[in-house]
Amino acid sequence: MNYMQRNLDMRLDPRLLVPGAKSVIVVLQNYFPEQTQTDADAPVLSKYAYGEDYHDVIKDKLRQLHEFINTQLAHAQGRAFTDSAPVLERKWAQLAGLGTQGKNGNLLTRQGSFFFIGELILDIELEYDTPNIKNFCGTCTRCIDACPTQAITSAGVLNAQRCIAYQTIENKGEIDKTFGGMFQNRVFGCDICQDVCPYNRKAQPHSDDSLRASDELLGMSADEWFAMSETTFQRMFRKSAVKRAKYAGIKRNLNFLKSGFL
Repeated sequence: MNYMQRNLDMRLDPRLLVPGAKSVIVVLQNYFPEQTQTDADAPVLSKYAYGEDYHDVIKDKLRQLHEFINTQLAHAQGRAFTDSAPVLERKWAQLAGLGTQGKNGNLLTRQGSFFFIGELILDIELEYDTPNIKNFCGTCTRCIDACPTQAITSAGVLNAQRCIAYQTIENKGEIDKTFGGMFQNRVFGCDICQDVCPYNRKAQPHSDDSLRASDELLGMSADEWFAMSETTFQRMFRKSAVKRAKYAGIKRNLNFLKSGFL
């Protein structure tokens, strides 16, 4: 993921993204679902991809917040971001007091880690929150121990090329055969390190219809996944983050799962 190495100066200085920036508002959006896939043998889709593309959902909410600020507080120039520009999202979230970094690298709150992070960078000064510097993890290493590809090499350090999410989404080439049998049936993304986290036992289902999976998606059988046509893919994932992998990428992943005996 070479793009993460680019524009380091912008990551460190938001004024390069928004001239005259003085404040960063950080928001979290819960995406923990009330229901999950029903066929235990079906290829597993990461929970964040159940509903509509979070980039669109969160940016729309941030634009509404920006409009509210302009009408109720003060006119402000700014931009909305969510995993879409060189922004240090987790760092800003920590400085805003929303959580800390878990050993799997995700932002961890007292309510778990199934949250999208969004930012609104503005050119007005606001009251600032206290950074949350306390680490919640303690001696727990469940996420490190549970990762089937051993992608978490140490606390907070991830070897992205070994991450199932990277291999099933970001990797545009063939999946290394040495990972055969390690993916635990994951076809797009991976929640394993989050699923085992004790704090996610407290996760509460979200109530946002735009992030909710359709009954058709949740009910897809393993046979339906493996037989999925491009027409079906385009219809089901037209508004989903899954479209990033494209039909060819999903078929590659499905073929890899089949060849690696899941």
